[in-house]
Amino acid sequence: MAGLPRGRNVLLSSPDKRPKRFGTVVMNDATPTLDPDLEVIFTPEAIAGRLNELAQEIATAKLENLLVVAILKGSFVFAADLIRALHRVGLAPEVDFMTLSSYKKARISSGQVSILRDMDLDVRGRNVLIVDDVLDSGRTLAFAKDLIAARGATTIRTCVLLDKQLPRAVNLEPDYYAFLCPNEFVVGYGMDVGHRYRELPYVGRVVRQ
Repeated sequence: MAGLPRGRNVLLSSPDKRPKRFGTVVMNDATPTLDPDLEVIFTPEAIAGRLNELAQEIATAKLENLLVVAILKGSFVFAADLIRALHRVGLAPEVDFMTLSSYKKARISSGQVSILRDMDLDVRGRNVLIVDDVLDSGRTLAFAKDLIAARGATTIRTCVLLDKQLPRAVNLEPDYYAFLCPNEFVVGYGMDVGHRYRELPYVGRVVRQ
């Protein structure tokens, strides 16, 4: 996002060019970690609280015969915690997985989305919730949404952990998001760089290369 200082994160409040969608916007002050290459931007406590809110928001949609499709690999921690939060509000979704890639080993999307692992379950006649880690260019999520629609899903909604504030390559906004996020490269909570940092319980940004 133009104008965001790189030294620390700023509060992103409601007067946003895009309409608010379902959730509150929470942005924590950046705090140091034990790893000098990272700064925490979303703490474990903030994530847990927001997941409970998301689960309530999704439950109000009353999506019967719900199928959650997690886009791997980056969403696996977020999807697991969200599914448990959905259980706590009385939902019992079925769960499937799809591995898509537009990054390979790079930090910038290649623009080409490929299926590395397809789903097992039939989506025909189902209400589907696609769960992904980060929405940035929108290509990966749009690809998944179009694919599932072509296979006959009744409704398709999308839920992302981080909605990055940058121009999209496609016309797509999430139905649900946990946090708005500046255009920083983020890791932790299932997300990686070079297969590192997936185990971290928080979302952090890389401050040193």
